[in-house]
Amino acid sequence: MNIDTKQVNRFCMLVLAPFIGLLGCILLVHPPLNFPESTIPELQKAEIFSQVQSVDKRLDEAKQTAAYTLSTIRRTSELYKRTTQTMNQLVQTASTQSQRPGIIYDRRITAKLGVPYERVDSHRITLELFKVNPGVYHGYALKVKLKDPAAMNMSLGSDKLGGSETTMRAVLRHGAVAGINAGGFADGDGKRYPLSTTVLNGHYLTGFQSSFKDLSFVGLSQSGKLIGGKFYNQGALDSLKPAFGATFVPVLLQKGQKMPIPDKWKISPKRAPRTVIGSYKDDQLLMIVVDGYNESGGSGATLEELQGKMYNLGIQDAYNLDGGGSSSLILNGRVVNKPSDGNLRPVPTHFLFYK
Repeated sequence: MNIDTKQVNRFCMLVLAPFIGLLGCILLVHPPLNFPESTIPELQKAEIFSQVQSVDKRLDEAKQTAAYTLSTIRRTSELYKRTTQTMNQLVQTASTQSQRPGIIYDRRITAKLGVPYERVDSHRITLELFKVNPGVYHGYALKVKLKDPAAMNMSLGSDKLGGSETTMRAVLRHGAVAGINAGGFADGDGKRYPLSTTVLNGHYLTGFQSSFKDLSFVGLSQSGKLIGGKFYNQGALDSLKPAFGATFVPVLLQKGQKMPIPDKWKISPKRAPRTVIGSYKDDQLLMIVVDGYNESGGSGATLEELQGKMYNLGIQDAYNLDGGGSSSLILNGRVVNKPSDGNLRPVPTHFLFYK
């Protein structure tokens, strides 16, 4: 069955025409709809307004609290700054007060030495050089304050057993600022060997040897204290934790007391160039190097004279090092003393000081 499309369209238009006309009339005749400003009931408006006021009040309170908190933080910050400044001042004062006994003690011992005519100072070490001239001999005193234990060490001649070199050579080779000769030695097969027990870099060079005859050990502990004396077993020396040290003769002072000087060393030789080392109560070191013309006993100082000198200066522990032509003192690249050989003698061990 065939239906004409145009006919269907006409039919639909005829059916819908009344409805379209009615809608047009409604739109033309009926006034526009006016919706109320708010569809919220009055009670709800009042409740919302009350809540808004409450929130505003809380916001004001929060602002006041924040302002008070900020003010409190500022006051606390200022108080903290003032407290920190006060504490720093107290610490500085306490530090100064704690150093006063040491300063006073240092002034006392320095007053006995006189006025230093040369000084080296760094964060690691302080060295002061004095002249020593009591009338019967002439020499030099080097006072050393070790702020760092590593600022002092011992060198081995040419860095090998049996090797030897002058103190100046050792100082220059190791970049030290000062140096003195250290322990005694024995010659053999064209080489020069350190006497008896010798400790280098915390290790025994040729093993421990029990003290015999008048020999004694002298060196520095790992904490920077002068140690020495006679040791008849290795455990006794090990307990002092030696960093380095050498051997010679004799002990001059221990714990502030004069030790007996063997008769042999009072006369053989009677007078001679000497090198001695000692320590004060505060662990500062003092080395005295005495000049002499030769080793025949007619010039220089006796051990008893140097023992008395160290004692009067307030030294607690003191030891004699190798002397004669071995005695040497180097400071700031020059030879301070006058070596009795006319030139510096090569020796196997040296105590060196680093800036």
